[in-house]
Amino acid sequence: MTAYLRAAANVLVHVPDLVRYGSKPWREAVRKEHAPGDSFNDLRSFDEIVGYPPNQAFIGNLPPEKLSGIPTPWYENSLAGASPESQFGEILPQDAFYALLEAADQFGLIMFDEERRLPGVMGSESAAALLEGQKNSKDYKQEDIIERIERGEALPLFQEGGLIGCVRRDHDADESLDARILLENLAAKASGAYALSRLLVGEGIAPEQVDYVISCSEEAVGDRYNRGGGNLAKAIAEMAGCANAAGVDVKSFCAAPVYALVHAAALIQAGVVENAVVVGGGSMAKLGMKAYFHLAKGMPVLEDVLGGVAFFLTKNSDDGPRVNLKIAGRHASGKPSTPQGLAEALVRDPLARAGRKISSVDKYAVELHNPEIMLPAGAGDVAAANYRMLAALAVMGGEIAREEIPDFIEAHGMPGFAPTQGHIPAGVPFLGHALERMRAGSLASTMILAKGSLFLGRMSQQADGASVLIEV
Repeated sequence: MTAYLRAAANVLVHVPDLVRYGSKPWREAVRKEHAPGDSFNDLRSFDEIVGYPPNQAFIGNLPPEKLSGIPTPWYENSLAGASPESQFGEILPQDAFYALLEAADQFGLIMFDEERRLPGVMGSESAAALLEGQKNSKDYKQEDIIERIERGEALPLFQEGGLIGCVRRDHDADESLDARILLENLAAKASGAYALSRLLVGEGIAPEQVDYVISCSEEAVGDRYNRGGGNLAKAIAEMAGCANAAGVDVKSFCAAPVYALVHAAALIQAGVVENAVVVGGGSMAKLGMKAYFHLAKGMPVLEDVLGGVAFFLTKNSDDGPRVNLKIAGRHASGKPSTPQGLAEALVRDPLARAGRKISSVDKYAVELHNPEIMLPAGAGDVAAANYRMLAALAVMGGEIAREEIPDFIEAHGMPGFAPTQGHIPAGVPFLGHALERMRAGSLASTMILAKGSLFLGRMSQQADGASVLIEV
């Protein structure tokens, strides 16, 4: 049995009033003794988010390769007439996302002011589907909300600068149940469920048809006794109405989405389930991560969106390209964690085992970080660096001449276009584009690869990585 990729969905959620709760802005506010309500002034409007060229590439209205032809800076060259919806993607405004946050909350953590309640989800069938049958809504008096905030028990929630509610902690001595951590977890759940709903609605799949859900979200949901116990996958499945789905979380920092794809395909190929969904919700901690570099260079804050991805894999061969598990790369613990060592383990070696060359893959989807976000912070153009390394391996293998490196990169690569949400840029945002091209007959194969920074957990100096080939 073989696993096939049937559908993909990419979503973005514009959350300008949550940027203040990103890890970096929050730490800066605490260090400088700012009030929690302090925020950045140079935040973008929803229309600017929709017209931003990389965002249009992310949701599928613009081929990523066309970004090279758009003048930079991209934030000053908004695309006229841009739509917040596409064949496989969507962008949601903050007020609608607040409704999803409340729907995701089953413990009375989110408290909205009865006099300033937002109208809820409008214009998004995918988001509205998550609110059907929800009974979590409850209004609170403004004085109760302010009192909790002043006692340090809750974080304020804002809309266009005005206080509309709060999110409260659920334990006075458990940092894992602190208000900001719970908000991070709820944001990941709500945005992940939104991505899953977008996939199901867009493809016409009944939620009850889903057998298994694997979450590759970054949040380590738990409490003081089990900080990363999970299971966010099951919580997302429940919210999206997937009543027949079990699930599990897969963690490996930024490499998790590719591992999750491999695990999902392996479950199908082994006959354990007939279909599986891989889903990743957004990382609130990474909002505003490089904001101070952007502001120092006169740029707007570009890390003002949560990303979400979802992918549907099935055993039915008529539904899409196959996930070729015979060409799945992995970075072993004894391998060097250098860029070349990772590229060899993830690309050269699995292809060589199958008797294929690096240049035989039509498109490589690497870490697709938007360079306009990365470069001002000195982090480099991550996607471009990855493609140069793959081209160098092709030169070393005698597949191309050194002077052909630019042509290789243009043919097999693309500009980065994903928000810096850790796991979200990890190759997988290209899958929606790949599916459209494969069904149109203009693309035969793509290799998805991602790396993970295991050293961030201070448990190992190792990096990590995974890859898999998807082909017709």
